[in-house]
Amino acid sequence: MRPLPWREEGTSPWAVLVSEVMSQQTPVARVIPSWRAWLEKWPTPADLAVAPKDEVLRMWGKLGYPRRALRLRECAEKIVEKHDGEVPSDVDTLLALPGVGDYTARAVAAFAFGARTPVVDINVRRVLRRHRQGTYLPGIAKRADMALVEEFLPFDPTTAAETSVALMELGATVCRTTPECEVCPIATSCAWVAAGRPEPEDHEIAAAKRRVQKFEGTDRQVRGLLLDVLRAANSPVEQAALDAVWDDAHQRSRALFSLLDDGLAEQTPDGRFQLPS
Repeated sequence: MRPLPWREEGTSPWAVLVSEVMSQQTPVARVIPSWRAWLEKWPTPADLAVAPKDEVLRMWGKLGYPRRALRLRECAEKIVEKHDGEVPSDVDTLLALPGVGDYTARAVAAFAFGARTPVVDINVRRVLRRHRQGTYLPGIAKRADMALVEEFLPFDPTTAAETSVALMELGATVCRTTPECEVCPIATSCAWVAAGRPEPEDHEIAAAKRRVQKFEGTDRQVRGLLLDVLRAANSPVEQAALDAVWDDAHQRSRALFSLLDDGLAEQTPDGRFQLPS
C-alpha cells in the first residue's frame, strides 16, 4: 500500500477533504507536496475561509483545474458558517458543500470518519469491471456501481473503510490498465481471469480513447499559461504580457474571457489584468 500522508493516523477530516479535492484528475505524486504546503498555511477551514483569493490561486500552483481552489475556499466558508468550522461526517451534509461531489463526499465519510459507504473512483471501477463483470476496461461511472461495490464491504464500518482503501490501492497498483494478475490477491475469484483475460472490443477501445482529454493546444492549456503570468505578477499586468503567451489571438481571447467568467481573473479599471482580490 502506498504510504500516502493523508492516510496517517491523526490526519484531520479537513486534511482528508483537501487531499480528495486536490487528487481529482491530478496524479498523487504531484498532490503530496502541495497538500503539505497548503495545510501548513491553512490547517483548518477557518484559516482558508479568510484567505485572499489571489493567494489561494498562487498556492494552488500547477495542480490544474484551478477552479477547485476557489471552490475549496467556498467550501471552507460554508464549513465555518454552517458547521462551526468542523467538517461534517455524513454523506448528505458533505454533498451540500461547494465543490464536493458524490465521490469526494463518500471518500471523506469513509476515510476521515470510518463510515460504511462505497467509495468508487476509476481504480475501483476497474477492479469491479474485471472481478465481477469480466470486462477489461473500467468504462463510464454508473449509479449501479455503488451497490455493486458495497457488496465488497464488510459489515463493520472500520473494516469497510479499510476495504475501500484496499480496493483503490488494488486498482492503482495491481489491477492497472495493464494488470499484474500474477500478484493479484483476488485473481482466483476474478471473472475476467476466469474468462481467459479477453481483450476489449475495438469499439470499447475507441470509446475509451475518446474519453481521454487531450491537453496540448486546448483552451485549458492557454488558460494555464495566462494564469502563470498572473500568478507570477506582483501587480496588474498589461494586455501585452498576456498576448505574448499564445499566438492564436482568437483562442487566447476566448481563454482569457473564460478566466474572467470563472472568477479566476479580473480586469482593473485601467484595463489591466490580475488574479481576483
